[in-house]
Amino acid sequence: MAEDFHHALKFKYDLCIGCSHCTGVCPTNAIHVEDGRPVLDPNRCVDCGRCYVACPVNAIYIEQDDFQTVYDYKFPVLLVPSIFLAQFEEKIKERTILSALFHIGFKHVYEVEKSVDFIKSKIQQDVDSGQFAKPVISSFCPAVVRLIQVKFPILTDNIYLKKPPLDMTAAYIRKSLMDSGVDEQDIGIFYVTPCAAKIAAIKSPVGEEESVVKGVINMNYLYSKVLRVIKTGEYKVCDDSVRFHRLSKASITYPLTGGETKMLKHGRNLAIDDIHNVSEFLEKVEDEDIQDIDFLELRACDGSCCGGILTAENRFLMIERQRKRMQKCSDEVDSEDNDLLNYFDYLEDKRSVIGTVEPRSMDKMDENVSVAMQKMKHSFEINQNLPQVDCHLCGYPSCKSLADAVVNNKAEINQCIFVQRAMEQCDLLTQQEAHKIATKIWGTKKTDPSLAKKFNL
Repeated sequence: MAEDFHHALKFKYDLCIGCSHCTGVCPTNAIHVEDGRPVLDPNRCVDCGRCYVACPVNAIYIEQDDFQTVYDYKFPVLLVPSIFLAQFEEKIKERTILSALFHIGFKHVYEVEKSVDFIKSKIQQDVDSGQFAKPVISSFCPAVVRLIQVKFPILTDNIYLKKPPLDMTAAYIRKSLMDSGVDEQDIGIFYVTPCAAKIAAIKSPVGEEESVVKGVINMNYLYSKVLRVIKTGEYKVCDDSVRFHRLSKASITYPLTGGETKMLKHGRNLAIDDIHNVSEFLEKVEDEDIQDIDFLELRACDGSCCGGILTAENRFLMIERQRKRMQKCSDEVDSEDNDLLNYFDYLEDKRSVIGTVEPRSMDKMDENVSVAMQKMKHSFEINQNLPQVDCHLCGYPSCKSLADAVVNNKAEINQCIFVQRAMEQCDLLTQQEAHKIATKIWGTKKTDPSLAKKFNL
C-alpha cells in the first residue's frame, strides 16, 4: 500500500459554514460533507487549491513552515521563482527587493529558473529518446502529477521522470556552497512557493525519499514581509554588483503557460493550463480520442505559476511584467553569466528521478481484484438509478461519488433527496427519518425546525 500523500491544504472548522462550495470545484471529488463539515479523502486530494479559492469565508488555509527556522542555519539560502519579482510594481527595482531579502536574513538568493538553461539542452533529446511513452507529460506541476496518479493511473508511464528546475537548482546551490567550503549541515535552502501543490511535493516528493529543500515559505507571506521592509526603509541598499543572476529568455518564460513547449524544436507539443482543462484533456488522451502528440505541458493553475493561489498580485499583470523582463534578456547565456552551467556533469547525474511514479487510482474499490470488480458493478448499477443531477444535497459532489460511497459502506442510498421523496411516497420513510438524515449530512444549524418560524412558514 502506498504511503499517504502529504497535504498542505487544511480546514478551519470554526469558520466553515458548510456551504459545500469546495465539494463542487474539486477535480477529483476528494471532498464530501458530514455533519455540516467538509471531509477530505486524502488519497484523492491533489492539492490543486481550487477549494481554497472557492471558499467564501476563508475556512481553508495553507500550511507554512515556521519562518524562524531560517535562522537555524548559518547559510540560509532563498530559492525564489522568477515570478516572485513580477508581483512588485515596476518602480520597485530588483536591487531593492534583494536588499530587503538580505535584510530579512538570507545569505544568498537564487531564482529557481537558473537551471532552465541546463534543462532546455536535454528536453528534446529526452522526448525523442523513446524512454517515455507518448505523449510525454511534463512533471513540472506536482498537482498534475498527483492528478494523473489518482485519476488517470494508466498514464503514469507517460510522466517525464526528470527533475524540474526547483530540484536541479537546489542541487546546484548545495553543491556549489559545499565546494566553497561551507559545511553541508550549515546550508538551509528555503523555497518560496506560489501554490499548495509544491509544498506537498517537497514534503513528500514523488519518486524520492527526501527533498534537498529544508523549508517552504508561502509567496504571499514573503511578499508582504518584503514590501513592509521596503516601505519602512529599514534595509541597507546592496552594492551595485549584487543583483539577480542573468537568465535567458527561455528561463523567464518557463513558469508561464507554453514555457516548456517553446523549448522544443520539433514535434506536436501542446500547453494546457487550469486543472479542469487539464483533466478534461487527459480524459481524451486516456480514451485515445487524441493521438499523435509528442509532449504535453500541463499546469494546474490558470496562467500557470502566475495564477498560483499564493501569489499576491493579479496574474495578468504578473504575466505582463514577466514578458517585459524577458524582452531584456538574451536568447542564450554562457557559464560566465550562469555559473550553474559549470556543474553540467554533476547535474546530469542528479537529473533522473530515483523511483517511479506509482498509480494510485481513486476508483480502486478493493485490494482483491474480484471483490473490486463486484463493487464496481454494484456502484454502476446504483449510479444508473440515481437522478444524475449532482445537486450535492446528499453531501457528495456527484451521484457517482454517492454510489461509490454506498458500495464502500460510507454512505446510505437514502441520503439522496430524490430517493427520500420516493421512499416517503411508498411509506418506507417518514418525514422525521428524512430530517435525521439531513441533519447527519448538514448539521443541526441548517436543519433546525426553528428556521420555518423565521420565514413565517
